Amino acid sequence: MTPDLLPAPATPNPLLHGTVVKSTGSWYIVRGLETGQLYRCRLRGKFKIKGLKVSNPLAVGDHVEFTVEAQAEGAAVISHIVPRRNYIIRRSVHKTGHSHIVAANLDQALLVVTLVSPATSFGFIDRFLVTAEAYHVPVTLLFNKTDLYDAEGFEYQAEIAGMYASLGYPSLTCAATTGEGVPEIDHLLDGKVSLLAGHSGVGKSTLINALVPDLDLKTAEISEFSDKGVHTTTFAEMLEVRPGTHIIDTPGIKELGLVDMPPAELAGYFPEMRALLNQCRYHNCQHTHEPGCVVREAVDQGRIALPRYDSYLSMLAGEDNRH
Repeated sequence: MTPDLLPAPATPNPLLHGTVVKSTGSWYIVRGLETGQLYRCRLRGKFKIKGLKVSNPLAVGDHVEFTVEAQAEGAAVISHIVPRRNYIIRRSVHKTGHSHIVAANLDQALLVVTLVSPATSFGFIDRFLVTAEAYHVPVTLLFNKTDLYDAEGFEYQAEIAGMYASLGYPSLTCAATTGEGVPEIDHLLDGKVSLLAGHSGVGKSTLINALVPDLDLKTAEISEFSDKGVHTTTFAEMLEVRPGTHIIDTPGIKELGLVDMPPAELAGYFPEMRALLNQCRYHNCQHTHEPGCVVREAVDQGRIALPRYDSYLSMLAGEDNRH
């Protein structure tokens, strides 16, 4: 005779897993891995990252564990942040002495660059590339607004793209307003979590609209939780292009201050300089004025591009490049 089955004892709310899709400061919007549902979450207690002073303990792209407090409201508490695979970080513009994590757990970053209206500086591009090198994030450059080029503009862009391609940074060209190059970018995104970054005015929003046609629907879903009714990139936000393919949209970056980058290590994040390390006469050569420096010799011979070397010197001096 089969005994009667007793009802299972009441259990506390189960531990759920999810990904942070938006951070608005004190609240975090998390998409549950098991359900796909959105939850408005807060952090339990104070989270500190060892050796890193950050203005935001949680970033878009972070994988977290959480429990639901009030099912009806979708409110939950984050109890654990899964160690990050990588991230992009910059100096905080609001909190002196702190850093700001732009996004975490990235398959790649796409840096939107414009050579006209406005022109992105080499200093800004190279700071982004150095940061990505330091945290192991592959980068592709997207040269946007090619519809504004004249013949000379195309030649210049090919020259710049060639310089970066020789260093291992591929590029694509596009004109977001006309749709040129959008299918190629869409293919590049497929099956990945991609950070889309760049200065204000480079056309990121136009590009995202072209890549995610039902953008208003996707942002509205998240907006219900974050009280933002309009798609304005005030905070980083992860958008689903299609299942398994995501873009992290970020506010336009005005300045990209390097974080925890000791001068002695900086050259190691320039691939063309890294190839020459330990060949200088002095083991602690900083490649500025020292005799027997193979890096400066390579610059003089044109084997290292002068704009890249200028960027290196600017970073070494701790200068901020906002353009």
